[in-house]
Amino acid sequence: MRKKTLNIKSVLHSVTILIAIVTAAYASSLPKINVNSQGIAIEGYDTVAYFTIGKPVMGVEKFSYQWNGATWLFSSAEHLNLFKNAPEKYSPQYGGY
Repeated sequence: MRKKTLNIKSVLHSVTILIAIVTAAYASSLPKINVNSQGIAIEGYDTVAYFTIGKPVMGVEKFSYQWNGATWLFSSAEHLNLFKNAPEKYSPQYGGY
């Protein structure tokens, strides 16, 4: 019985370490976001608007979201929700540099 308990503990320990490694790898795979002095990404422009409207539109604090170490501003609740559901799709390549 002691041997089975030891094996289960070893497996759980290994799984915990694996989860930590995968989480760290994912977090480091996201590009660092270029922010202004207030921590706002892409100077406050609505990144989703580039895809939906095809032109730059300023975001507002009412529709803000924290992601990947930056505050993102949006011009509408719709754009905010689109970004929340797929931030990698709408965030700029190479972190906006």
